Amino acid sequence: MMSIPFDTRGNMATITIRNVPDRLVDRIKGLAEQKGVSMEQEIRDMLQHYVQRGAAIDRICRPWDTLPVQTASQLQDGNKQGRA
Repeated sequence: MMSIPFDTRGNMATITIRNVPDRLVDRIKGLAEQKGVSMEQEIRDMLQHYVQRGAAIDRICRPWDTLPVQTASQLQDGNKQGRA
């Protein structure tokens, strides 16, 4: 089971999600049962995991965003000079 740090000192928001397909609800219920948690807890875990994963991907990609961009002709020139 995933351990997720929540800041429980303040108020917690409530989210209502409508028009969720029955198949999706059944799948989430099944995952929750396998872990021995409520469906509500399973959804909280999924949301937290998704957000943390996105933040991790952002941290990984950020250094790449700062690299200089070379045009195709610059790359071809480098290849011709043996620098690529």
